[in-house]
Amino acid sequence: MNGAQHILEAFHRHNINTVFGYPGGCIMPLYDALVDDVGVEHVLCRHEQACALAADGYARASGEIGVCIATSGPGATNLITGVANAYMDSIPMLVITGQVATSMIGTDAFQETDILGMTLGIVKHSYLVDDAEALPVIIEEAVQLAQSGRPGPVWIDIPKDVLLTEVATASPATAPTPDAHCPDITRALAMLRSARRPLLYSGGGVSLAQAEDSFRAFAETSGLPGVVTLKGIGNAGKHNPHNLGMLGMHGSRAANKAVDECDLLFVVGARLDDRATGKLDGFAPNAKMIHIDADAAEINKLREADLALRGDLNAILVAFIAALESESLAIADWQKQCQTWHTTGGFKAADNEEPMAPITGPAFIRQLSRTAPDDTVIACDVGQHQMWVAQHYEFDHPRRHLTSGGLGTMGFGLPAAIGAQFADRNSTVINVTGDGSFMMNAQELATIRRYKLPLKLIILDNQCLGMVRQQQELFYNNRESHINLDDNPDFVAMARAFDIPALHIDRTDQIRRGIETILAYDGPMLLHVAISREENVWPIVKPGGSNRDMIDETKRTSTANKENVA
Repeated sequence: MNGAQHILEAFHRHNINTVFGYPGGCIMPLYDALVDDVGVEHVLCRHEQACALAADGYARASGEIGVCIATSGPGATNLITGVANAYMDSIPMLVITGQVATSMIGTDAFQETDILGMTLGIVKHSYLVDDAEALPVIIEEAVQLAQSGRPGPVWIDIPKDVLLTEVATASPATAPTPDAHCPDITRALAMLRSARRPLLYSGGGVSLAQAEDSFRAFAETSGLPGVVTLKGIGNAGKHNPHNLGMLGMHGSRAANKAVDECDLLFVVGARLDDRATGKLDGFAPNAKMIHIDADAAEINKLREADLALRGDLNAILVAFIAALESESLAIADWQKQCQTWHTTGGFKAADNEEPMAPITGPAFIRQLSRTAPDDTVIACDVGQHQMWVAQHYEFDHPRRHLTSGGLGTMGFGLPAAIGAQFADRNSTVINVTGDGSFMMNAQELATIRRYKLPLKLIILDNQCLGMVRQQQELFYNNRESHINLDDNPDFVAMARAFDIPALHIDRTDQIRRGIETILAYDGPMLLHVAISREENVWPIVKPGGSNRDMIDETKRTSTANKENVA
């Protein structure tokens, strides 16, 4: 076999049957090999960035590794944003790119770029393969590395002549899965038992470790009130009575109040990022912290833990469950207090009953949550609609909430939804997007049409970059700068040009019928939802501010006045 055929053999060995790519000169030997391989479905996206984002969405929805392929030069550089997105959110991904022939490297050959150097900061590891005989071992190592420990993207850059070279080296055997490691939890148990206001703080690491069941069992056994990060939404399921929802910049007052008042922060699979913590010296000021994570690099990175437990999340949580199942923690008063905060300071949205009233984002998302099946996958883009989904959609599982957390990539949602649909062709997948984000990767409507994907697309259209406009209003003296999008195309006509049926709604009484119509349609469909340009996401914490200083609509005037004086 040549190098290209070895790659496909590795795909089969690891049950990789779906890849997302775009062909070109230096990767052509791999595409030639694909002609004879019916076991791997190659999805042709219409832009390389979308290939990477689709592979990302596939991995998030399925729990398996995502694979994207591109050629050298611009093909490879177009992948970079999508790969950085996966890196920031710890998504397992294998990235394969072609490179100019080994004899041409360093000569500024046609479509040559130093992709290894360009991507060092956005991958878990990267390779430039200069020896064809090393390729089988590198592929095996890359697949294992992308999925082990804290997952992430691994990039293999392969010169064209290496792909064409006959390789005698046998493919290595798959490495055994390491035993789950559980550190001693004795001290952590003592801290938990002595705490009177303990709070469970969970993030995306729960899903990455496939520890959803053990996490929920621990939450039920311990009875701890809990808050989640953006990527942790769904960890607790829909029916946990102690879940206070998302914390942070656009979190609920209840969640941020609980963090402010707790005496022990029990952190599971979260990295304490700035959008969640706000100003660090004001974050959980009265609390000791137990930090449980698979990645040693996250321990003590932003805040020193009083106790760190590094290891397999499943094993650690199971150990806590066994230790606590025959006792009750003395936290009844704290549970009651958190419930009171949740009742008065949880996420709420008034459902306007006036039939001719304009549509608000929160009311629309709450109706979508009530109407869509529990197993629906929601792939968001980035902006106000993303926060409304995080606040008002009730997820029963974190793998059904696909969102760009660390990088905040506009244009993520549509390709990610395509990836999720390929992960399960029979599932209901909805891309909730804004007019700005949708235009970032609108060419992927062609991918939906080609593969006859039953994707549903919902555009919340306020004819501007809403999140930027909101911050300009609140923190920049309402000086709007280059956020106007009122010259966007007719999105309904645009969808129909790709043979995708579309509807437009702009009144409250049309919401339910519009949602029911797209969900019932047997095929792809777009719902264009007109919302007010002036609508904001509430509450909000000023960037760099403390979470205790949340701003809601009642404080917007005084806040704007203070900013103007400053």
